Amino acid sequence: MKKIAVIGTGYVGLVSGTCFSEIGNKVTCCDINEDKINSLQNGVIPIYEPGLEEMVKRNVEEGRLSFTHEIPRAMQEAEIIYIAVGTPMAETGEADLRYVDAVARTIGENLNGYKVVVNKSTVPVGTGKRVYNIIREVSGGNQEFDVVSNPEFLREGTAIEDTMNMERAVIGATSDKAANIIEELHAPFDTVIIKSDVESAEMIKYASNSFLATKISFINDIANICEKVGADVTKVSEGMGFDSRIGRKFLNAGIGYGGSCFPKDTSALLHIAQSVGYDFKLIRAVIETNEHQKNLLTKKVEDVVGDIAGKTIAVLGLAFKPNTDDMRDAPSLEIVPELVKKNARVKAFEPIAYHEAYKHFGDSIEYYEDVYEALEDADLCVIVTDNPQVKQLDLKKVRDILKTPVIIDGRNCFTLEEMKNHSFIYHSIGRPVLEGEE
Repeated sequence: MKKIAVIGTGYVGLVSGTCFSEIGNKVTCCDINEDKINSLQNGVIPIYEPGLEEMVKRNVEEGRLSFTHEIPRAMQEAEIIYIAVGTPMAETGEADLRYVDAVARTIGENLNGYKVVVNKSTVPVGTGKRVYNIIREVSGGNQEFDVVSNPEFLREGTAIEDTMNMERAVIGATSDKAANIIEELHAPFDTVIIKSDVESAEMIKYASNSFLATKISFINDIANICEKVGADVTKVSEGMGFDSRIGRKFLNAGIGYGGSCFPKDTSALLHIAQSVGYDFKLIRAVIETNEHQKNLLTKKVEDVVGDIAGKTIAVLGLAFKPNTDDMRDAPSLEIVPELVKKNARVKAFEPIAYHEAYKHFGDSIEYYEDVYEALEDADLCVIVTDNPQVKQLDLKKVRDILKTPVIIDGRNCFTLEEMKNHSFIYHSIGRPVLEGEE
């Protein structure tokens, strides 16, 4: 059993800390936000992630997991200190490291024996050395410690599964001693261990996310060409995906990526390249394609109905993906304000992220937790997030309650055959348009 302090109770910190406690370690999750800690101590989870609330409750009851805002004490009692604070994107596109620096200084002030300090936050190449130098300077060099990069590869909505059944653990360390300690910590996960220097581990995270974002933007560009030449991007993706060198994942055309990772990490990687004098044209194109893709749905709506003013539009889904309340860089943040600006009445279905969405849209739109209530008397339907409730819609019922049978599908939730059978006017991404009844 290891004694672990996790600094930061956001998505990465809370999920990682809870899973470390689940495999038998004693974990203290820390945050400077006392209200957040008080809520966690009372069993209120600040984020939505399937299975997390139950796992937190179980490990708290069994004495392996606790929460505190007394960060110095938690650091002093820990053998391993995980840094899991936010690294938001600055205006320049680079990662903002002010919170990482603050944690490093606090570690230095409270270093009372050998510690392994682990960067779990997504940080630019060179941050490990930066953290090491801050701790060494602040501590006066009187205590031994090591710094490790152990990046996370969690998908929101499946983060518990991704941690408990992780495909690999990347460990970039300043010493073999530290690498072995973190490898031992990961032994119960029964996963592949990849050891490297700190800088390589930091780059693995950015390279992985940027490559996945590249696949998304690539297939979205292919989809846009498919629409112009009469091809079906779902068939193109299927044909590509069976090639083992390419693979099937992340080849679903849609309205672009969002969330806490891909937008921030692609921009950060571009900035890293620029800082060393390299013109990373490919990743710049990936970012530009993604921004363009978010605007497709509004144009498709105008192509179908002309003037949007006065139209009632059912928007299905506001979060950036299903099973999360995360609104960061969600396509809805571009689409909904544009519809409102053009004087449409927006009835939005959102099963999880209602409170987060309200922070962005306020009373400018109407919110529904029942998908059919959102569709009632709407002039058309726009699908933004492929929630299970959307993919399982009773299409006959939908056709009956919409004023006109028009669906603009940004996630290709339905086959062309089933939409044709129900005589919908159906515009999707990278597929032929269906014009409804002849």
